Amino acid sequence: MRFPIIKGLFPLLLVVLAACSDSTSTKTGQAAAPPVATPDTVAAALPAAPEPVVPDTSATHNVAAYLAGLRVSEQSDLKPLAAQPAWQAYATDADKSWDKYHSTRTAKIEGWAATELDSVRAASPTIFYPFSGPDFLNVTTMFPTSQTYVLMGLEPVGTVPARATLENAKLFSALKASLWSVLNFSFFRTNAMAVDLKSVELDGALPLMLLFATRTHHQVEAIRYVQLTSEGQLTEADSATIRKPGPKHVPGVEMKLRTQNGQEKTVLYFSVDISDWKLSTTQEAALKYVRTLGPLTTYVKSATYLMHKSYFSKVRNLVLERSNYVLQDDSGIAMKYFTPTNWQFTYYGTYKRPINLFAKQYQPELTAAYTDKAHPPRPLPFGTGYNWRENDSNLLLAHRTTPVQQ
Repeated sequence: MRFPIIKGLFPLLLVVLAACSDSTSTKTGQAAAPPVATPDTVAAALPAAPEPVVPDTSATHNVAAYLAGLRVSEQSDLKPLAAQPAWQAYATDADKSWDKYHSTRTAKIEGWAATELDSVRAASPTIFYPFSGPDFLNVTTMFPTSQTYVLMGLEPVGTVPARATLENAKLFSALKASLWSVLNFSFFRTNAMAVDLKSVELDGALPLMLLFATRTHHQVEAIRYVQLTSEGQLTEADSATIRKPGPKHVPGVEMKLRTQNGQEKTVLYFSVDISDWKLSTTQEAALKYVRTLGPLTTYVKSATYLMHKSYFSKVRNLVLERSNYVLQDDSGIAMKYFTPTNWQFTYYGTYKRPINLFAKQYQPELTAAYTDKAHPPRPLPFGTGYNWRENDSNLLLAHRTTPVQQ
């Protein structure tokens, strides 16, 4: 009786054993499989994303530093040149000259402007500096936080100096001669500068702009040669075009800079005659371009009184139409061209008479303003312009009463 029962249960026992075997197999398989990774584990397991490729700008910056008498990088191919006694002596003299300049001028300008131009600086992303030549030095000292600077002058654009130029034995004396007047009097002797620089194949404004950029603690990020079409459009150019521009194009250069605190700046220089007659031959490309820049702050210094004259009416009118602020010495726009109801004026320093070379540009209106006892001029603790001595200089800040619209 018992045997048949066991016989009947045997198939059932086999089924149970098979089920246990399947279950054990399943658990064993799960234990063998790798654990599912969490998102953090996956991210850690993947290779790191490559760093963005940063253009190598050290070569151009090292050229600028070499011109300025500042140390070049250890990896620079200019390191052997900077080790030579001639450059060492030049760098020592340059440091002394710049230390004196910064203590007697830069520190005073910065202290004055921090108070007197505080609100102006905050409202001045774009600075227009006509008749500037390569003078990035003064404009960046006066307006250190602006984003874009547009300079215009008669000097050729120039190019980044070639190795042969940097090896020229006459280089250092030519640079010292060219910088002498701007470091001592705040303005360039344009004719002398042209002779000095030509003697060592420093072919225009750019080499000095590079020097000023490094001496004012900027990193040179990029240099791009540009030109303006007849319609005022900014287009790229090459060095050959810059040296021999076509009659309908305005040659220029764009410097991309970075300050010590990381601010990016764009500096544009255009070689152009902005007299009325010359502007007509280039179809006013330069002024058309400036009109695209939005509201301006215009800075004018040591401008040979050109905007006093009838044949500089186009650039003068542009400044008066598109500027919210004009900061100038008496060589800028004559007072008779400002409409008093449109502008508020703040006078600084002293106005006597122009130097003898420009005696005919005397302005009785300025004498009256500077002798107004009810509204006396404010102090100017540094020299600037042709009357470069501290107690002889003047500046005028003109503030438009109704802001320029975009």
